[in-house]
Amino acid sequence: MAENTLDAHVSPSPAPALRRARHGPQAWLRQTGGSLLPWLLPGLLPLSLLALWQLGASQGWISEQVLPSPHFVWLTLQELYTSGDLWLNVHASLQRVLVGFAAGSALGLALGAAMGLWRPLEAYLLPTFNALVQIPVLAWLPFVLLLVGIGEPLKYILIAKAALVPVTLNTLQGFRQTPTSLLEVARVYGYTRRQQVLEVVLPYALPTLFTGLRLGFTKAWLSLVVVELVASSEGLGYLIVYGRQLFQLDLVMAAVIVVGAIGYAIDKLLDLAETRVGASQAATRLGVSNTGARA
Repeated sequence: MAENTLDAHVSPSPAPALRRARHGPQAWLRQTGGSLLPWLLPGLLPLSLLALWQLGASQGWISEQVLPSPHFVWLTLQELYTSGDLWLNVHASLQRVLVGFAAGSALGLALGAAMGLWRPLEAYLLPTFNALVQIPVLAWLPFVLLLVGIGEPLKYILIAKAALVPVTLNTLQGFRQTPTSLLEVARVYGYTRRQQVLEVVLPYALPTLFTGLRLGFTKAWLSLVVVELVASSEGLGYLIVYGRQLFQLDLVMAAVIVVGAIGYAIDKLLDLAETRVGASQAATRLGVSNTGARA
């Protein structure tokens, strides 16, 4: 009698219900949504802005002379592509930014490494460097213009200056973040100064160096557009100025979209390279740390 009463109050096994919940359509939707969410969220804001832009243009909230419709801008992009003007201006801008970025990054890596490896040089140069980097790129424009004129060297110098700052500071930080215990272990093992830099300091500095290069390219790309807005006869910045002068806002919007797309694509490539280098160097750091621990 007691057993029957107990059985009457005991609920049935929840296993079938749990299996249905785990394999049902709702569970599939939750799993699929969770896997797609990281891919959908980054595009949610641009698509929302595009829809709002299209809605405003179709409803006539803003005049087309001020903000042309997305369709009109798309037609302008197609016209620039078929005529060859888009590639001509993109090629000019990419050449300028790559030359300036390469020069600024090379100088920044050398300067940051020198200050990171030699403290007297850091004490002598870093205060002046920190004071000069506070001056924006446009403030240097008149001075550099007097020195080299309005040609391509002007653009290379200003873009290189923009890339120089983050690359130098991140290189200095990267060379200074190596644990002193590992340097002491390297000295115990008889490493020369060159071996210490290449086999101990550099593996710890590489992720920070890539961060500096990524920030340096961002600064160089922004400075490129600014320089081309002021002094240029070709390039994406020139397209923006040309469209503004003729009051062709569709041309301005098309050039702005191309600038954003190219900058975003190159930044993602640098981010991917930074992630891979960081993963490989994490393994290298672990090996070096284990060597130090055994010592």
